[in-house]
Amino acid sequence: MTDVPEITLNDGHTIPQFGLGVWQAKPEECVDAVAHALKVGYRHIDTAAIYGNEEQVGQAIAESGVPREEVFLTTKLWNDRHRDAPAALEESLARLGVDHVDLYLIHWPVPSQDAYVDAWRSLIELRDAGKATSIGVSNFNEDHLLRVIEETGVVPAVNQIESHPTFQRFDLRQINQAHGIQTEVWSPLGRGEDLENDTVLEIAESVGKTPAQVILRWHIQRGVIVFPKSVTPARIEENFDIWDFELTEGQMKQMIKLNRKNRLGPDPRIFGA
Repeated sequence: MTDVPEITLNDGHTIPQFGLGVWQAKPEECVDAVAHALKVGYRHIDTAAIYGNEEQVGQAIAESGVPREEVFLTTKLWNDRHRDAPAALEESLARLGVDHVDLYLIHWPVPSQDAYVDAWRSLIELRDAGKATSIGVSNFNEDHLLRVIEETGVVPAVNQIESHPTFQRFDLRQINQAHGIQTEVWSPLGRGEDLENDTVLEIAESVGKTPAQVILRWHIQRGVIVFPKSVTPARIEENFDIWDFELTEGQMKQMIKLNRKNRLGPDPRIFGA
């Protein structure tokens, strides 16, 4: 098995820099996808309560033969449970069939309901109770981050955000870094759109890799945590086959030039209102 780089979080725990995402993975295909990923060498699985597949993720891990302590497992608190986080996490743990998760995230801030600070206080308590080894947030902008830090004194371990070649988020990554928060990215391939970019295609041809492998390698070299979603065995294997090459400094600069603020997902300022 290839050794995936480990990143140390601000609470002293480590997280594999690469994993499998299961957003939109149907329950009937999720077990096989996670099982295959674990067989290939993945040791980081990212799910969420709203995905509707926590039970299948847990089943795949339990049946894989891979010791639980070797799998980094993330799930997330959905928007309608900000004031009910302890019960929500217990429900997730039951579906996953585990006694704790390695990372628990607030999925969206939903500023309109003004409950994300209360949710964060609950996550701190859940971490202290051993229900989650590390805690963090997802889709938080600078104002959301600063508020939870200022009102609780506890800095999130990670901030999971949309980021891909045409939406690189330099500003928010710098803010995360300034506070010791690791950046995780979702939609790392731009929902497939960025795979057709001429620059990506040219680099892929020059290094003898696929466009997806080039983009994933770019994410790795810029230091973010990434977990592409796939339920196709061949694609799961392809996405993992990025450890035998590196992009040059020139190629990394070419990738930077692709940024055009192309947001594909919801805007955290208004989502969930």
